[in-house]
Amino acid sequence: MLTRLIPSSQEALPVVGLGTWQTFDVADDVPPSRHVQTLETLRAGGGTLIDSSPMYGRAEAVVGAITTGLPDPDGFFYATKVWTQGREEGRRQMQDSLRKLGRQQVDLMQIHNLLDWQTHLPLLRDWQASGKIRYLGITHYTDSRHEELERVLRQEPFDFVQFNYSILDRHAEQRLLPAAADLGVATLINRPFSEGVLLSKLGSQPLPAWAAELGITSWAGFLLKFILSHPAVTCVIPGTSQPGHLADNLAAASGVLPDAAQREKMAAYVRGL
Repeated sequence: MLTRLIPSSQEALPVVGLGTWQTFDVADDVPPSRHVQTLETLRAGGGTLIDSSPMYGRAEAVVGAITTGLPDPDGFFYATKVWTQGREEGRRQMQDSLRKLGRQQVDLMQIHNLLDWQTHLPLLRDWQASGKIRYLGITHYTDSRHEELERVLRQEPFDFVQFNYSILDRHAEQRLLPAAADLGVATLINRPFSEGVLLSKLGSQPLPAWAAELGITSWAGFLLKFILSHPAVTCVIPGTSQPGHLADNLAAASGVLPDAAQREKMAAYVRGL
């Protein structure tokens, strides 16, 4: 699998990970076998990053219940978030997240949707200094907050920023992706399929014949390769609990990526459908 470097550490990160919003919010006492198979597929395919949040219901606990039972739980890159107001409530929530994930340390702690970020940041820096978390990040999922994300990145040093970006939602190309590249901030891309809308729209349409030149065999691969071909993208995190869908997603991280002209050809084709 293709990897890209986290600028703040030069650690290599596989470019396709797994989001857990809605898809992993299931009973955590006995996780469904397909969820177990999904995380096994992630590791077998060379992926590591699992992105979750307290906002995602039982997702953190389900991830923890599964990974602690797998042969190499330390082989995953665990990313979660703080999503509350107030320093002490943030501390309590982050402690709860580590407990649910079954971790003494989390790889990436992100301030979810910019919520009370100025209050949480000093505690996150303390936790990073003590080794409880390795990387700090901040997130949002709408175009309307990209300007604020950029402003925060220019005001405070972060290791990661997470935001929305897709073949038909390219607002991040205007300033946020270039800013992350300039500032040395790794990027996580959410909503790569526009919450499934793109796949629903494209599912009944044929792939263009020229997609085979890029090793593309599915619409998921088409959409993900477009995103990954932007040099400022570090990792994309489509959500799924279907092992077959995840395997399809992971396939986008191998082989050739489109160049600038091919990217525009891909976007124009999708716009025309």
